[in-house]
Amino acid sequence: MSVRPSKQGSEYPLGGGPRESGRRYLDGQLLVAMPGMADERFARAVIYLCAHSEEGAMGIVVNQPARVKNFPELLVQLQVIAPQERISLPRGAEEIQVLSGGPVQTDRGFVLHSPDFFLDNSTLPIDDGVSLTATIDILRAIAAGEGPHHALLALGYAGWDAGQLEDEIQRNGWLHCPADPELLFDRDLGSKYTRALRSMGIDLERLSSSAGHA
Repeated sequence: MSVRPSKQGSEYPLGGGPRESGRRYLDGQLLVAMPGMADERFARAVIYLCAHSEEGAMGIVVNQPARVKNFPELLVQLQVIAPQERISLPRGAEEIQVLSGGPVQTDRGFVLHSPDFFLDNSTLPIDDGVSLTATIDILRAIAAGEGPHHALLALGYAGWDAGQLEDEIQRNGWLHCPADPELLFDRDLGSKYTRALRSMGIDLERLSSSAGHA
């Protein structure tokens, strides 16, 4: 989907669509930025990896709010609902967060959601607990109270060329760990970074004090 009205269709970076994921790929895992991350756009970033292959990688930053209007106003902007319909939206729609998903294609929307919602030829199941849908039909379903139980909307995504992510990991730019859907969909964005590190048994203060030392 786009933040301007667009025709529906399923277009995912890196080709998209279900595939057999080899053990060496990190689909469905979290990338957690090291304290010494050189790229300020990803400082303290937690990224959910949606796709990873020999062609590259694509992920959604899940702990940075977007500089845009709230979700109901976005639905009006996309002409999913009329302005007067805002007051009749289901509670779940009002609570969906709009996040800054990354620096690539920031005018496109990506919905990460629980697997209780599926659209043929549009929804990409990533693992047992998370799916991705990037067509406007999921927004219509959410507005009608027929969407997934858990969801977040991200504008833009983070992308890596072939071999780039592997190189950044080897250079200690990122840590990675299995993704917990409870953390992924939690509305407390400020705690996601430390909680993700804690899930790996890492104390942020100790990591920060040693990150700049050989």
